Amino acid sequence: MASHRRPKPASRTRVTVLTATAAAAVALSAQAANAAPAKPSIKDAKAKVDALYSQAEQATEKYDAANEKLSTLQKDASTLQDQVARQQQHLNTLRDGLGTIAASQYRSGGIDPSIQLFLSSNPDSYLDQATALDQLSSLQASSMDQLQDAKRTLDQERAEATTKLAELQSTRTELAHRKTEAKSKLAQAKAVLNSLTSAQRAEIARQDALAASRASARVNLGDTTAASARAASAFSYAQSRIGDPYVYGATGPSSFDCSGLTSWAYGQAGVSIPRTSQEQANAGTRIYSASQLRTGDLVIFYGDFHHVGLYAGNGLVLHAPKPGASVRYEAMGDMPFEFGVRIV
Repeated sequence: MASHRRPKPASRTRVTVLTATAAAAVALSAQAANAAPAKPSIKDAKAKVDALYSQAEQATEKYDAANEKLSTLQKDASTLQDQVARQQQHLNTLRDGLGTIAASQYRSGGIDPSIQLFLSSNPDSYLDQATALDQLSSLQASSMDQLQDAKRTLDQERAEATTKLAELQSTRTELAHRKTEAKSKLAQAKAVLNSLTSAQRAEIARQDALAASRASARVNLGDTTAASARAASAFSYAQSRIGDPYVYGATGPSSFDCSGLTSWAYGQAGVSIPRTSQEQANAGTRIYSASQLRTGDLVIFYGDFHHVGLYAGNGLVLHAPKPGASVRYEAMGDMPFEFGVRIV
């Protein structure tokens, strides 16, 4: 016969242990959830900071391009506004002249010429007046043509000025946006550094100082020569700025961003090259083999061409590297090389 025994209830001791274990697990989970996030490793933090610096430099180059465009647009807009003012004055002069002609015709009386001749006691005098009126009529037609041409020119110049002023405003907006973007990336990089321990920050500073020390140390640039006397001169000017700080948007003479340094150096050598790295990428003959680079050639880095330096020789580039750093030599292999540009 089957047994109908009831299962034994769990002992109070066992229930108490299970309850305590569950409570402990919940408490540990809560502590883990509320615990401060782990500090990033030096390697991860440095990689993130370097990426943010690179993004800041991208924004800086776009800021430089917008700033250069703004300067050009301001000059163009000013010229157009002067042209509009002069054309308006010319139009007003033509209108005044046409009014004078109309007044002269009004004073002639408006009587049919044949009747005026019949009534005239002095036909010779009348014929002289008729000839003058005919000249006035021809002059009026000519003035009307000039007036219409002047009006068309004025309308065209006004339209061009309006378009240019709208472009000017758009560029001002872009300039402010790029400036804000660059500052934001720099602030994010600073926040990452501030999240580290003092020891971690000291180690990153040590690594940066070690890289910077190569600028003041005697480096081996090899026996590479410049492609031209001007390239050699530009490189020499850039060398004289070793140790100067990177500052976004700066073009010297005591602080630079990357393209600010290269454009300043070539400018000192008597060669005008564009302001931004993207424009400098098209400023001369491209050289795709690093082995064919000569001292003073521009060296373009990254797929969007947002960084540029000067080839120094022996696989080194002289450049303004990033915010927080100074003008220095650096191995080309530290950045993705795209091509060189020889300025002639």
